Amino acid sequence: MSRKLRVRQAQTVLPFGVGAVLDIQGESFVATGIGDWPRKRQPVDSPRLAARLRVSGFFAAPPTLNDRYDNQDAPGAPYIRFPNWLFCGSCRRMRRWRIADETPGTPPQCPQCSPRRPLVPMRFVQICKAGHLSDVDWWFWAHSRLDPEDRQACTSRESRDSRAQLSFRVEQRAAGLEALSVVCTAPKCRGARDLLDILGTHGLRCSGRNPWQRATERADCGETVQVVQRTAGNLYYPVVHSALDIPEAEGPPVWEGEAAGRVRASTLWLALCSAPDGPNAPALRGMIKQETQADDALIDALLAEEAGTPVTIAAPDQPVYPDLSSEEWAALTAPAPEATRDFVVRHTDLGLAGENQAPWTTLRERIGKVVLVDRLREVRALQGFTRVAPDATFVPADTSRRLRWLPAVEVYGEGVFLTLDAGRLTDWERVTAVRNRVLGIRADLDRSFQKDRLEAHTGTVLAPRFVLLHTLAHLLIRQLSFESGYTTASLRERVYARADRDQAGLLVYTAAGDAAGTLGGLVQQGEPPHLAETLLRMIEAAAWCSADPLCAEHSGQGFGNLNRGACHACALLPETSCETGNTLLDRVLVVGGGEVPGFFEDVIISARATAVDQEE
Repeated sequence: MSRKLRVRQAQTVLPFGVGAVLDIQGESFVATGIGDWPRKRQPVDSPRLAARLRVSGFFAAPPTLNDRYDNQDAPGAPYIRFPNWLFCGSCRRMRRWRIADETPGTPPQCPQCSPRRPLVPMRFVQICKAGHLSDVDWWFWAHSRLDPEDRQACTSRESRDSRAQLSFRVEQRAAGLEALSVVCTAPKCRGARDLLDILGTHGLRCSGRNPWQRATERADCGETVQVVQRTAGNLYYPVVHSALDIPEAEGPPVWEGEAAGRVRASTLWLALCSAPDGPNAPALRGMIKQETQADDALIDALLAEEAGTPVTIAAPDQPVYPDLSSEEWAALTAPAPEATRDFVVRHTDLGLAGENQAPWTTLRERIGKVVLVDRLREVRALQGFTRVAPDATFVPADTSRRLRWLPAVEVYGEGVFLTLDAGRLTDWERVTAVRNRVLGIRADLDRSFQKDRLEAHTGTVLAPRFVLLHTLAHLLIRQLSFESGYTTASLRERVYARADRDQAGLLVYTAAGDAAGTLGGLVQQGEPPHLAETLLRMIEAAAWCSADPLCAEHSGQGFGNLNRGACHACALLPETSCETGNTLLDRVLVVGGGEVPGFFEDVIISARATAVDQEE
């Protein structure tokens, strides 16, 4: 039976990028490293993102009409079959599938059955913190309960990697994993074990590589192997970065801008320049980074400039978390932004200039600029991935570590950008109750393994404005999903809330892999007076959660206790919509609660008072 397996070009970065397992039509595949990509690939232009990630550029997988990844000659991004251990749903025999067994366009079939039945991939695989992925050694599992002598006596031992005589049985007298077992059918062998305790660690050896890597690339891995389901959430943590295509800023290079000026003005800079490789250099560098918000790339460039040597930056072996907000903030807030083919914006307002009654006047006082982004282009690049945990060993997209480019896709869309009134925001941030509430989140962030990644968005200091604007972006996306026709999963956020750079805004946008992101529905909701009405309904809806009072009074919930008043009933979004993984959220900072005044609390009070007056 012939079939076509399709993966969209945008999916080759997320969610089915390098190292990810793809389940499709009863079959399972894994995306190979970019070293195996075809030469006919599409360049993706994003100099700003490339400079921050320290790579030469980006390429997208070439589009293909059929995307048959089991065919080695297919022009698309390569995927190979994984896991290799399959079983027949009819006769229950297990078979280790090899590339030589593949027939292009045809799924694996059991050679012992007549008529031939399709082979099904085994549900469990093994991973380790070093980023390796491989099949479970099912021969070892079936014989793990036998004595060493009986295990050595099994006649199928020599063929354990090819045609091992194993069977995947289902018992009718049990339920769950206890009903499943792997049995050795070799003569006089009693090897058998159920899967009741398959999940976890069992002393299995790590293969030292990923399925697409050659035997010569195997590493001596001493990490503990974990057996997980092949679709488990901890099997794949991609490291993806994105940047908007904005007009190029005129002026000096990055290392000649404000950040470089802060570094040179530091009282510690001369001491670092005098001994850049000295014993105190790491401490000096760390204090300069904390004081000036500079990254290592900028400091290295300035040190090289002081020494009069050219700067050579190699592709990093560790994940890089660049901050791209400064240029985007400048482009979005410019009085007369330059329009390009991929960046078209126009300034507007809430349309409340003639209103003199609450709650509209109260709302108008708290909103700064409103900018409609009629067209934008976003580039998303996959730097690599980790397994088992997000802070485990980083595996680059090029596992051979020879290439200096990354896989990426470009997507187009539209959006609505708004800022908060700077004066009122600063006064609100000075309130002791507000600062104390955010300090609690900061303490949890310091203990989190996500600290480095999240600080790329928040800066070294977690300001109340970031939690406020981030929560506001989530609430706005949820409200817009009811009014614009887009689902929450198709809307994304970008939060600009670095207090040291006078940022206080957010961008809600849609960027789809096709023309769906340019239909105009989102921009239309930003036109006056629609946006003001949407904001008011959003604030009123956020004032109460179905999980209150537990939600609003929570002292720590969500991943790593990095949220306060935010749950699935009121503020959380799909993972594709949030740039911080649904963390650093607190609805109380928006609408108020207890002794903490919300930034928009007066809007709710005035709206309720107006409603009461109208009823009377």
